[in-house]
This record gives sequence, C-alpha cells and structure tokens, in this order.
Amino acid sequence: MDGREIKIKKLFSKGNVVIIACDHGEFDGPISGMVNIRETVAKINRKADGVLLSPGMIRHTGEYFSKRNSPAIVGRLNWNTVYCFNWKYNESVSVEAFSPQEALSLGVEIALVSLTLKTGREKTDAENVKIFRGITSECHRLGMPVIGEYFPAYSDKLSSEEMHAQVKTGCRIIAELGADMIKTFYTENFKEVVAGCPVPIFALGAVKLPSQLDALKLAYNEIKDGAKGIVFGRNAIQVPDPVKFQAALIDVVKNNTIPEDAIKKQNLKE
Repeated sequence: MDGREIKIKKLFSKGNVVIIACDHGEFDGPISGMVNIRETVAKINRKADGVLLSPGMIRHTGEYFSKRNSPAIVGRLNWNTVYCFNWKYNESVSVEAFSPQEALSLGVEIALVSLTLKTGREKTDAENVKIFRGITSECHRLGMPVIGEYFPAYSDKLSSEEMHAQVKTGCRIIAELGADMIKTFYTENFKEVVAGCPVPIFALGAVKLPSQLDALKLAYNEIKDGAKGIVFGRNAIQVPDPVKFQAALIDVVKNNTIPEDAIKKQNLKE
C-alpha cells in the first residue's frame, strides 16, 4: 500500500465522505459566509472528513488544521474560467494554478483537479485533458490522491437530460484519465452515472437551496442513489449555525438519518 492508498483509506475510514467546500473565493471573491476565511474555517464541524480550499488560503487557516483529528486538506490545483459565472465566462479554459509539489509543501493532502469537456472547441477540450493529466500524473508520483471534478460547460443552460448525459460520459472519461475519486453534479438518473464509473463519486451541493431541510434532503437522495460522499459549500456554510447544520449533514450522509430527524436532533432553525 502506497501513500496515495493510505490517504484514500483514511478519508473513507468513517464511511461515506463529507467535504466542506470553502474555495469559492478563487472565482467569486469574498461571498456571504466566506468573507473572512479564518472565521469560515473555524466554524467547520471537526467531524467532517475534508475541507476544500485554495492552497493559497492554507497559511491563513493553519491553526484549525494543526489540531488533532482535523479534517483532511483538499486543495484545488487548477483554475478554470467555467466557474467565473459573475464574469459571464463560458470558454472553460483551464490552467495550472498550483503545482502538485507546491501544493504538497503548503499542506495539501488530497488534490482536486477539474476537467471541463464539450466546450464547443475541440482544441480547448484537448488542452483541458492535457492539463488534467499532467497535474494528476504528478500528484500520483508524489503520493497524493486526486479528486477529479467533472464540471460541464454552460451548466446553467443545460436541460436535466443534457446535464445527465454530460455527467454520465464525463465521469467515465475522468476516471479513465486517472482520477481516484470524482466530484460532480447530482443528475436525474444518478444511479446510471454511478454504474458506469469504477471510482467513488461525491455529489456536490450546487446552488444555495431555500432551506436547510432542502439541503439535507438533497444529500440524502445523493447517497441513496449511490454517491459515496458529498461536497457542500454554500449549503453547509451560509446557514445560521454551520457547526450544527454540518452535524446534521454528517448524520444524514454517514448514518442514513432521515433529514427531518436530523433537523430535530440538532434543533436547527432557519
């Protein structure tokens, strides 16, 4: 068993995985609930399995991660214009933002590397694959696992059928390109996505939902349909009490607790 396998087993040591995403500032700047990154990370429930950050923010939050039994640091290594919704970018150009070696030296334990395909330009697709493969290969050489994020181009304009078709194909492609785990959208026939992919899939939270119950129901359905974990950002942080909500989220994801029961157990208020 090598270092990469050890880190993957450690991530899954408590069952289905809960990762809290705090990397929105890389594309949106300071948003509600994530204006002060130190305060944001300090409010993350320590029973979460991982925290997704820009590697550049680790030096500002190291106190949280230096304590015993802290969540794993998941670092986003490439930067893609597909996430710049506020700037109305749509070409989905990817570049390496942090080398795996630099990320490792900053404290990253697990890398997140994104891939966007079907951009409408074959050259961009091929270049994105090259970036993904280069970073993933180097991460593996350094003993660092890779969560591959499949994020479709024009995601806000796709029908549910188009989203499903892209995610189903994209997850298989990204697994074939070497991802150890995958983060992606939850689709209308998610079981089909899972069936066609040989590595664990984590479903994301996407847009901020109207209520905490809605977010817990989403997580519950994602796990029911085969996800091996979830990656929630806004839905886990932009809430009145992030620590208590994340306790409910962990209960739903790891223990299959009914969302309504998890709300009552934590006495969550909107």
